[in-house]
Amino acid sequence: MKEVNPQTTTRAHAFEMWMNAPMPMVTFFKTLDVSNLLKTSKKKRLKFNMLMCYCIGMAASKVKEFYMLPVSGKLMQFDTIAVNTIVANSVGEVSSCDLPFSKDLAQFNSDYLRLTKQVAENCVDLDLSAESMVIGTSALAQYEIDGAVGMYSGIFNNPFMIWGKYKRAWFKTTLTVSFQFHHTQMDGAHASKFLGYIQKEIDKIE
Repeated sequence: MKEVNPQTTTRAHAFEMWMNAPMPMVTFFKTLDVSNLLKTSKKKRLKFNMLMCYCIGMAASKVKEFYMLPVSGKLMQFDTIAVNTIVANSVGEVSSCDLPFSKDLAQFNSDYLRLTKQVAENCVDLDLSAESMVIGTSALAQYEIDGAVGMYSGIFNNPFMIWGKYKRAWFKTTLTVSFQFHHTQMDGAHASKFLGYIQKEIDKIE
């Protein structure tokens, strides 16, 4: 990552408005149709959570604002993105695992399986935040929740997604997600576009 002058970017006004705001985070909720994702998961024997993380990464890669992030009062630019997932580890607790994003689904799946297994076994968090803009995720897949708002610590400004258990109807499976982002990084229109891209990625994945 490298520091950039906010005044030379499209985030200049947002940086002035929101960088020092006491609560600069915004949370959106969206219900996604994940029918195709569930079908693909079962047909190809791929983990549902991995496919969600892949679609999130694909969607984020299409929105340039995801390659910038306010860090310690500065605006930083990244060449790559990563998707974080929370892993149940070998001592019954949870560990954090950052996954380098690849548009190649086979490569992303291979990294997902290898790195989550590594983190689960050694109970050591895998942190890629020094080299990639990390999108946080937390899947509460066993629980039926309508939404969640992430905690703003004032230290980590990364975008963050949370979801619970998907819901099945007659011909559709839906999943409600929450997306929290720092207003310096993006505006509501960018966040809405990102969430729309996730749905498109879910619909076309094979």
